[in-house]
Amino acid sequence: MSVAGLKKQFYKASQLVSEKVGGAEGTKLDDDFKEMEKKVDVTSKAVTEVLARTIEYLQPNPASRAKLTMLNTVSKIRGQVKNPGYPQSEGLLGECMIRHGKELGGESNFGDALLDAGESMKRLAEVKDSLDIEVKQNFIDPLQNLCEKDLKEIQHHLKKLEGRRLDFDYKKKRQGKIPDEELRQALEKFEESKEVAETSMHNLLETDIEQVSQLSALVDAQLDYHRQAVQILDELAEKLKRRMREASSRPRREYKPKPREPFDLGEPEQSNGGFPCTTAPKIAASSSFRSSDKPIRTPSRSMLPLDQPSCKALYDFEPENDGELGFREGDVITLTNQIDENWPGQRASPPPRPAVSLQPGDRGQLGSARGQRTWSPAGPCLPSPTLTKPSTFSAF
Repeated sequence: MSVAGLKKQFYKASQLVSEKVGGAEGTKLDDDFKEMEKKVDVTSKAVTEVLARTIEYLQPNPASRAKLTMLNTVSKIRGQVKNPGYPQSEGLLGECMIRHGKELGGESNFGDALLDAGESMKRLAEVKDSLDIEVKQNFIDPLQNLCEKDLKEIQHHLKKLEGRRLDFDYKKKRQGKIPDEELRQALEKFEESKEVAETSMHNLLETDIEQVSQLSALVDAQLDYHRQAVQILDELAEKLKRRMREASSRPRREYKPKPREPFDLGEPEQSNGGFPCTTAPKIAASSSFRSSDKPIRTPSRSMLPLDQPSCKALYDFEPENDGELGFREGDVITLTNQIDENWPGQRASPPPRPAVSLQPGDRGQLGSARGQRTWSPAGPCLPSPTLTKPSTFSAF
């Protein structure tokens, strides 16, 4: 920078300090100029914020916007012409619907409906992409050009005007110490800058019809998008209604469970649960027992079923009192006589504790509870009387 330039910068700084700190008054600009400057400032703020909000409207996800900006920058550096597009939410929803619709298959009404809706959502995403392109070309780009050129140029002229005003005021304050020619040149430069700035602001404010046309282009693009969206959604709604009518007209399929395959347990093993009734072999012999006699274990698989009520022992039982019947696991006990409807055997009085409950005509198995043997009938359970040792019982 030359010496004259340094001196001019010193004059400006000195005058600015005098006005800010010392309260010195500088040259006043006329009211019309100040009004235009105020309108230009408001216009600049409006354009800047509208641009930002429009981009948010078209691309609401900030993370996706940042990623897209980065990818576009990389594409420009690499010289790639085609840039990746913004992932529209309608497209993501459509892909989700199509994926699950295919998983459900063509036999599912819901699956077919998801496929229809997914295709419509993808069409909406394509229309939304067209809206983005249209708005960018006819609204965003012109406003960005306004910010980067016209408004930036006006700000440059206003800044230059402020510098020349400070230079002129400093020299005017020192009139007599500074040559008149230098003061006159400072005044001419100040007025020239004022005229240039005023002209540029006037042109911007008078041609604001261009911004109106750009705003109209935004609205037209939105209208076109919504018309196409309504058409797509109308078609989708008609498809879904038709599917509902078709589904309601078809006879409803009744659920028919598959018949259960017979499950043969075979010979049951020892367990805590109940066992199905088994038939006992027919044995002709019948004799009385002493309480100390041990029953003979006889396999029951190869024997014929009995015609009389019988049961099979699940566990061993050692008789503790006279008249009780002892038996071993697997023995078949046949009822050959019944004194009354409740007490099988020869004793008429109730025994000390329950052991076996028998019903005429029933067949079952013996269970266990705390070392005692109980009769599990095929019918309803009854109180278990003691199985006594009558001469009419046979144990095997």
